[in-house]
Amino acid sequence: MAGGWSKDGDVQQQIDDSVRDELERARRALPRGESARHCDECGEPIPEARRQAVPGVRLCLDCQAERDKRRGPGAGHNRRGSKDSQLR
Repeated sequence: MAGGWSKDGDVQQQIDDSVRDELERARRALPRGESARHCDECGEPIPEARRQAVPGVRLCLDCQAERDKRRGPGAGHNRRGSKDSQLR
């Protein structure tokens, strides 16, 4: 059911677009190339199993976890909301 100036299906289209945008952002953030043998931040050896599981990895598990914590969650909200929904 559409409301205001929106057409039927617009809400689902906004959700799909937001999911697609977040997937593209995550894909761009994936490491590429040859995996490092030692962590770029702390210098500790990166286990062979991690290097094979994540091609292009540059950080050990501890440093990666810390970086992920600092980065925080993704957008988490729909930035493509209609103007009508922003006025409410």
